[in-house]
Amino acid sequence: MILEEHLQQIRDGIRRGGYANEASVSQGIVLRILQSLEWPTFDTQIVCPEYSLEGRRVDFGLCHPPSKPIAFIEVKQIGQSEQAERQLFEYAFHVGIPLAILTDGQQWNFFLPAEQGSYGERRVYKLDIVERDLSECVSRLKRYLGYDAISSGAAIDAARADYKNISRERQMLSTLPKAWKMLVDEEDEQLLELVADRVESLCGFKPELDTIAAFMKARVELKSAPELVPQITGRRLPKVAEPDAAYEPRPDSLGSVGFVLNGKKYAARNGRDVLVSIFKVLADRDPTFLDRFAALPKHGRTRRYLSREQGELYPGRPDLVHEFSQEVKPGWWLGINLSHAAIARIAEMACGVAGIEFGRDMVVSLAEN
Repeated sequence: MILEEHLQQIRDGIRRGGYANEASVSQGIVLRILQSLEWPTFDTQIVCPEYSLEGRRVDFGLCHPPSKPIAFIEVKQIGQSEQAERQLFEYAFHVGIPLAILTDGQQWNFFLPAEQGSYGERRVYKLDIVERDLSECVSRLKRYLGYDAISSGAAIDAARADYKNISRERQMLSTLPKAWKMLVDEEDEQLLELVADRVESLCGFKPELDTIAAFMKARVELKSAPELVPQITGRRLPKVAEPDAAYEPRPDSLGSVGFVLNGKKYAARNGRDVLVSIFKVLADRDPTFLDRFAALPKHGRTRRYLSREQGELYPGRPDLVHEFSQEVKPGWWLGINLSHAAIARIAEMACGVAGIEFGRDMVVSLAEN
């Protein structure tokens, strides 16, 4: 009888309640599966029952060479395997066993005791032979528990490779919320434009990037602290930068949208006009400013904020070029499809190129008081 047939009969027996205690699980399920995986179950120096080490016993020691265990199997009554890892790990650590298996006959848990993390994090695979597809059960049992696979070391290598993949996946999943929050908090341009395009395709109207940014921030806050979520409707955007406490602006300082540069106020209609005006003023002050800003090694992730070529402002998006690019000086184009946070970042970059201090020498306001 092949392994698939044994497993099918075992599955039927579990469903009927045919394995009432640990002894029946050991004899009727574990030994039967081991024999199907070509273990010499009658050779007690290879499949060693009640393997003893200094007063402790583990249900089965799988040995290669004979009498030298390479894997442990701890057996529990069906439905009683939870929280049994500690005892098994103590056994495995004591003699340096690389592979430990905990099973109640239905669920098979494969562990690498020497790896890092909690007991659960050191589990390579959890297999439910009743619920899982039969072909998957056969594949996993042969991969981790086949006699030739364990004897040759291939099973240990496979388990370690799978553990590394699981560890990487766990690390990526744990980092995803942080990455998402950073994209939302930084008002990533590509992300906002992607959402704006999708909204436009659904309803025919394209929202402002600041509307999208406010919505996304509210949704992120909703997950972590519902009571702190601001209402998007009527939401006032704060000033992007406040002057240094030691700096006293002149009487004509900010009171509406615009910016103050060295005490002189420049009014604007909106945030985009603020950015265009900043670039014009700084270019008038220093004819080399635009060249030096354009030469910065990093602008956006895939785009240039300032360029002599309009197409570089929105690579692959010709639909945005004419609507959202502004000529600040003859032959120099500035991309203006930006949220308030992005405008503030670019203004700060411009101040760095011009050699002035953002928030002190230049104070920007993108919302009316």
